[in-house]
Amino acid sequence: MPRRNGWVASLLVLAATITMAQTPSRALLVLEKNDKTMAIVESGTWKIIGRVPAGEDPHEIVVSDDAAYAYISNYGAFQTPQHTISVVDLAAQKALPAVDLGSLRAPHGLQWANGKVYFTAEGSKVIGRYDPATHKVDWTLGVGQNRTHMLIVSKDENRIFTANVNSDSISILDRDKNADVSGWIETVIPVGKGPEGFDVSPDGKELWAANSHDGTVSIINLVSRKVEQTIDVHTRRANRVKFTPDGKLVLISDLETGDLVILDAVGRKEIKRLNLGHGVAGILITPELAFVAVSTDNQVAIIDLKTLSVTGRIATGKGPDGMALAISHGGIASR
Repeated sequence: MPRRNGWVASLLVLAATITMAQTPSRALLVLEKNDKTMAIVESGTWKIIGRVPAGEDPHEIVVSDDAAYAYISNYGAFQTPQHTISVVDLAAQKALPAVDLGSLRAPHGLQWANGKVYFTAEGSKVIGRYDPATHKVDWTLGVGQNRTHMLIVSKDENRIFTANVNSDSISILDRDKNADVSGWIETVIPVGKGPEGFDVSPDGKELWAANSHDGTVSIINLVSRKVEQTIDVHTRRANRVKFTPDGKLVLISDLETGDLVILDAVGRKEIKRLNLGHGVAGILITPELAFVAVSTDNQVAIIDLKTLSVTGRIATGKGPDGMALAISHGGIASR
């Protein structure tokens, strides 16, 4: 019997080793909102190799620089506002205890910056920052706008942009030694109706905000901090906006029509419109490919950025939306 037990134990260790080896060094992470899960997709084969619980109403996802952990916002604004950020160990493919944000409600937009997780707390009209090293929210700042949904943080963490959907505005927050005790100065820029998805150009000179309620895009000159141009892109419910890394193209998803609108960023005009299905939402960009969540159809479309054509589809669970890439050397990092 002892010999048999040892043999079984060896098999279990081997099985665990095989499972760990199947975790790719380059993985696409897809939130399946309606299933409350995160799918791990192997790059290249685009096959789902694992799933992990992602908490209530998971919306956005970011990954640590070492690809060890994923952080997921649990939103719930249209049902029961949540107050957690879910954490996933990517090597073990398991959920860790969630970060409790206390009174900060409806976290949504996320960005990983210099070892910390920045987030919007839409239900509390603030933005905040979570430090994984101390397991604490170490900073918050009131924005004072309605439905602060998404954010972008500069590399030096001295400037933060937010989209404020119900205030029809974009906020620019600057760290400033001459500010009040908060240390920050806020510039609020009026745009079109319902700005939700937005992005900053790779050269840092422009911000493009897609206005979900009026079918336009507001282009903000970040030097003058004024809307330089408003483009009618004929969307019905624009959801996300992404520049390509070279700054030449801008992609906009339309939840209602199922279109992906592709614009020439220099000429500021539409060059192609792809109908991808139903409920087109989250966009993830690499230098060669764009991944676009087609939420209602339970799939992610893969777009070749050279040909601007659909080259594949990834079948997912229910309601794919937020996505991230986890890239490590020699396999997903573990601690």
